[in-house]
Amino acid sequence: MERISFKNSRNKTLIGNLYHSASQAIIIMVHGFTSDKFSKGRFQILAEAFNQAGIAVLTFDLSGCGESDDDSLTVDKEVDDLNSAIGFVLSRGYQKIALYGHSLGSLICLKSWTPIIVTMVLSGALTDAMTYQWDEYFSREQMKELKERGYITIERVNSLRTTVIVYKQMLKDFEEINQKQLLEQVHCPVLIIHGNAINDKEECLLLQKSKKGMKYLPKGSELEVIDGADHRFLEHLDTLKELAKNWYIKHIF
Repeated sequence: MERISFKNSRNKTLIGNLYHSASQAIIIMVHGFTSDKFSKGRFQILAEAFNQAGIAVLTFDLSGCGESDDDSLTVDKEVDDLNSAIGFVLSRGYQKIALYGHSLGSLICLKSWTPIIVTMVLSGALTDAMTYQWDEYFSREQMKELKERGYITIERVNSLRTTVIVYKQMLKDFEEINQKQLLEQVHCPVLIIHGNAINDKEECLLLQKSKKGMKYLPKGSELEVIDGADHRFLEHLDTLKELAKNWYIKHIF
């Protein structure tokens, strides 16, 4: 594994881990909302499994996350970060590019599709507009900050960074997704993986929205449900790993 860095179009330095292989194919992994390249341990386990299957892997911190340069978070900025990551791996000589996105990272993958992308796997996928009651996720002080300053400061403990800044636009971005428009512009086979844990209302709603959107995805796309898994998949990583790995082997080689 090689620790790497590259610039986005805004001249921010992004930090990542590149898992090498003899193949000219690579999977770029995109983490979720305010997370980082390790994604609570998920991405390291998945990346190692994909790499052992003979595929190179890049995990990286989106700007304003993990070890990458400070920045405020918006969807447009994260799409730019992924496009910059794609440019980086092309500069390294990789010729087949696949994507993996978790949660918000799945939206970033879908928005970043170009013909260079041969396939993608999306877990806990965000494929349609979602309305969140943000006061259930953030404190009264944070909501006051959002109202007065237009952003929220999230303090981190035992993390790669101490603070994450989330702009108001990022919170709006969850609600401003046009599913038909988003999915119809993707022209590669997509595997969407969800859980159906009855105590995870968010994941169950995301699953229902993905089911509704499958008709907009290209032929050969599939939806898999891991019984009992919640949005984190932490207790079902072996199943998630096998589903994703087998999909990549089928569609890359």
